[in-house]
Amino acid sequence: MPYSSHRPQVQDGDTLAAIDLGSNSFHMVLAQHMLGQLRVVDRLRETVRMADGLDGRGGLDERSRQRALDCLARFGQRLRGVPRLHVRALATNTVRQLRDPQAFLHAAETALGYPVEVVSGREEARLIYLGVAHAQPPKPGQLRLVIDIGGGSTEFIIGRGFEPVERESLQAGCIASTRRFFPDGRLSRKKWDAALTEISAEFQQFAGLYRALGWQEALGSSGTHKAIGEICAAMKLTKGAITAEALPQVRDRLLQAGTIDRIDLPGLSGDRRPIIAGGVLVLEAAFRALGLQKLLVSKAAMREGILYDMLGRGSAADPRDASIAALTARYGIDEIQASRVEGTAMRLFEQVAVAWALDDDDARMLGWAARVHELGLAIAHSQYHVHGAYVLEHSDIAGFSRQEQQVLAALVRTHRRGVPKNAFDALPDRLLLSTRRKAALLRLAVLLHRAHDGDEIPRLDLSVAASRLQLVLERHWIESRPLLRADLLAEKEGMPGLGIEFQPMVL
Repeated sequence: MPYSSHRPQVQDGDTLAAIDLGSNSFHMVLAQHMLGQLRVVDRLRETVRMADGLDGRGGLDERSRQRALDCLARFGQRLRGVPRLHVRALATNTVRQLRDPQAFLHAAETALGYPVEVVSGREEARLIYLGVAHAQPPKPGQLRLVIDIGGGSTEFIIGRGFEPVERESLQAGCIASTRRFFPDGRLSRKKWDAALTEISAEFQQFAGLYRALGWQEALGSSGTHKAIGEICAAMKLTKGAITAEALPQVRDRLLQAGTIDRIDLPGLSGDRRPIIAGGVLVLEAAFRALGLQKLLVSKAAMREGILYDMLGRGSAADPRDASIAALTARYGIDEIQASRVEGTAMRLFEQVAVAWALDDDDARMLGWAARVHELGLAIAHSQYHVHGAYVLEHSDIAGFSRQEQQVLAALVRTHRRGVPKNAFDALPDRLLLSTRRKAALLRLAVLLHRAHDGDEIPRLDLSVAASRLQLVLERHWIESRPLLRADLLAEKEGMPGLGIEFQPMVL
């Protein structure tokens, strides 16, 4: 059965949920899919301030951890009954910085009742841009700049239409910058100017490229921009936009307080006061580095982008397909051979999916792994599976979470030769069994096409019983291929590394 047949479709009436585990706040949006559109039916937001609990060595204090888990438990109650494939929870900068993210993610998934994935800074940027573009559709052909100041990082995106052109993510968020530059809570012009110089210098690494590209419109996404826009309006400096003339006046008013706990800005909420200094600082640095004159405030953010990305994942326009195609072109992968391996992998998948409890997500991941399993050949033939796995795990691949890239890398790493004991160490427990099983299917598909010829496989019967895998081939076909026969017999020694007993048979 062709790979595309596994792709689930989002139907009218389906409820989708997006959860954004930000460094400052956790957000959840539930929307109903109707006639190709998303209608928001509920929103939840809690100030968790998880970034406050980071100790600088990848540790998270117990109070911050518990706040996060308690919030997720409340979100989970609201989600009861929503299918797993219709829920996507993404963690961002703070979880990226944890020394042992799996320990937190396991507890988070237990509290929420759904998987929690981690996204890279650039993938976060892509989703932010997607949310803003759908909430405020751009003019055709127009370039726009989107800035999102989160608790731990700030994302900068230039895009056209619904596609980002450039994406950057820097370690400079409202919480992180407040803690970094004003650890004792004291505010002064001298401290501010020194901090502004330091952050502006960090922005220079991409500012030249961004200014050369240019943009016709600049938008600020996130609670920080909304808060600063409301302050500008309350001070009667603008009607809600943030301008190069208004921002210094907000900064001067902020510095007059002398300490963070005495900040008294019109329109500023109490829960935003402890971190507003870092937010204004980062925004002023962005205005300086990019030469901004005016920034409009968007009503959308990453959570809306997650929802629209889910629509893409549930259609023929899955953004991950485009990323795999780009990798194929960039690394000169033999597409004909990849297609053969993918087709056979799917034939095998169909025969064992039910018995092995493999679902549509597993089918897609197996198909993508088949398409890029030879990626490492662009580096060297020797150990090419190792090279390919490294590239897949450490590249920025649009549309993929970190866990998805780790699964893809593990499949490519184990598609040939021996299976290292640590091949699956990076994966959460919930993905271990299904990934090992997909790896077995990919190994067989690659072996069956080792000759790189177009000969059809007349019979290909695969059956499973728990951890035992039995492959039946026609005698006349396999006996005319002594190398393949030897490879399949040798695979009896390779499969145990996946926890699977393999038995090839001929009829």
